[in-house]
Amino acid sequence: MFLFKKWRRKRIAGGLFPPEWLGIIEKDVLFYRKLSPLDKEELKRHILIFLAEKSFVGCGGLEITDEIRVTIAAQACVLLLHRETDYYPGLRSVLVYPAAYLAKETRYLAGGIVEEGFDVRLGESWHHGSVVLSWDDVRRGATDIHDGQNVVFHEFAHQLDSSSGKGDSSAVLQHRSAFIAWARVLHKNYLKLQQDLSGNRPTLLGSYAGQNPAEFFAVATEHFFERPKDLQKTYPDLYRELKNFYHQDPASL
Repeated sequence: MFLFKKWRRKRIAGGLFPPEWLGIIEKDVLFYRKLSPLDKEELKRHILIFLAEKSFVGCGGLEITDEIRVTIAAQACVLLLHRETDYYPGLRSVLVYPAAYLAKETRYLAGGIVEEGFDVRLGESWHHGSVVLSWDDVRRGATDIHDGQNVVFHEFAHQLDSSSGKGDSSAVLQHRSAFIAWARVLHKNYLKLQQDLSGNRPTLLGSYAGQNPAEFFAVATEHFFERPKDLQKTYPDLYRELKNFYHQDPASL
């Protein structure tokens, strides 16, 4: 099975990259312009495989087009450059809404009280099965690559994080020594962020990153690619660990 999958992916990656897809990427995915020629070719191979293996579903009346599929795939595959990858193995489908959407949310409060309501979301990542995205916010993230906000980078970082089913940022590293270093750096900087938030001090990553280590990793990933020099200056050891994980150095681009 593994050999067949490897053969199939090699065959797909060797296929023609449609010129109209390239036009979409060059026009709408500004991060693509920063890549070297070799990285652009690698990214296109990843996109071919990603789109062959994942299904896209329009929600809220949205009709899925090549622009939607390719714009999302290109950004998701940026996270896969230079790494051995199984192409988000827990992911089967990408659900896309026209804009921010309402999702049912259950909150467990003190005293055994359960509160149910709705939350406005730009995206979400399920441990198994799907990623949900707002198309308006996908486009915004693709065309503004310096604000540190990219819903595709964020939700697909969660996919990498939860690829082992843990969802606690431990899955991002393969070797024990690397995991120990990562855990130490993550914990230290996560605590620093929480202390800054508690002291009402300005932060680079913001309050959402302080919710839990998984959100910290996802928000840090957004900044790693979109505000790399700021992240490197504010969290130098965190930047170094992300550089080692992603095998990329956006601050040098």
